Amino acid sequence: MSTFEMKTHQIGKTYSHHHFFILNKGLNSGKPLPDPCPNCFVVLTSTKKEKHTLFHLSMMLQIGGFYAYYLKGSVIPFISIDDCRNTLKNAFSRKIEIEKYIKVVCSINQKQLQLTEALSKFEKLKTSYIQICFKTK
Repeated sequence: MSTFEMKTHQIGKTYSHHHFFILNKGLNSGKPLPDPCPNCFVVLTSTKKEKHTLFHLSMMLQIGGFYAYYLKGSVIPFISIDDCRNTLKNAFSRKIEIEKYIKVVCSINQKQLQLTEALSKFEKLKTSYIQICFKTK
């Protein structure tokens, strides 16, 4: 089984391995990010496929509220690196079962993006129609 490494991201540091970032402060703690931010962990993987799997697995855990159980702090909630690593590691150990769910979630995300784009176009169409309606000649 493949392993991954999780560290606290240091601003300005670059990484040569396949990697992604996980937000560690706020109510969106656990959210995977392609680019770093000041309050995040970095997940280093050995392969691009493993990165893809862990990225989407982390997204599923965040959306499902599995990281929320470990949030600490009263003003700004945060998740510790050990809690985040263990949650991700436990879910990743079920890799055989998870692969089919990741494919479904990826296709749902694709459809959601298409629908969001369509809604945006409808909003622009509505705005244009209203502007034409009240345009003075």
